[in-house]
Formats: sequence, C-alpha cells, structure tokens
Amino acid sequence: MRLLGVDFGSKRIGIAVAEAEHGIITTRLPISPTGTLKKDAAMLAQLAKKEEAQGIVLGLPLEPGGVEGRMAKIARVLAREIEEAGCHVELVDETLTSVEAEAEMAAGGLKASQRKKLRDGEAARLILERFLNGKKD
Repeated sequence: MRLLGVDFGSKRIGIAVAEAEHGIITTRLPISPTGTLKKDAAMLAQLAKKEEAQGIVLGLPLEPGGVEGRMAKIARVLAREIEEAGCHVELVDETLTSVEAEAEMAAGGLKASQRKKLRDGEAARLILERFLNGKKD
C-alpha cells in the first residue's frame, strides 16, 4: 500500500511517499499552500491520486501535554476537507518531527541552506515512519 505523508505548514507543505509493504519512504519537494484549506485539501487529494496513494497520513501538531492548539485544529479541518475530496486520512502526532529532521540532517553534515530546503519533506517522512511503526505495535 502506498501512502502520502503530509507535514502541513502555513508557508510550506512537506511531502513524502511510503511504500508501506517495503518500509521505503521517499521525500518530495515541498509545495506551497494556496491560502485556503479547501483548495489545499483538493490539491493534496489530487497529489495522492497522482502518486497512486491509498491514503494520506497528516501530521497533527500537538502542544506540550498533548494539548490541541490552533494548528492542530487547522489540521483537523484540513483532514475533513481531504476526506470530503475523496481521500482517506489518518492523523499522527507530529510533535518535534521538524526538530528531529533538522538534527538528523545536521548530524549528516548538511549545511543550513540545504537543511532548510529539505526539512519539510524530512518531517513528512518522520510522520510516515511514526504511522507505520504504530501499525506494527
């Protein structure tokens, strides 16, 4: 099964694709949000179709203590809009995925300018990893 991982942000949307059976996850270049959740949802549903993904795994940004703040509420609305566009959505706690992605890339020797370009896709990759690891438990 193929899955599209999404790290949604107001400036960039990180994208990754997983081949779940093989545990292979590849990142894609980030895309720009349109400014409306309905249009973003349609764009993501179309991208999932293009990638032949059976569903979308969307990061749910939780605040300390697991509290759902403003961005988590936005992610839930986006998830509903994607579902209405005809694509199944799973929400996964994305806490610190961007920080973890940044640390991994820095440890790998990437320059700050390189990390900035790749951070969103790497965060989407980590969201997919969390989802797939949760399915194994």
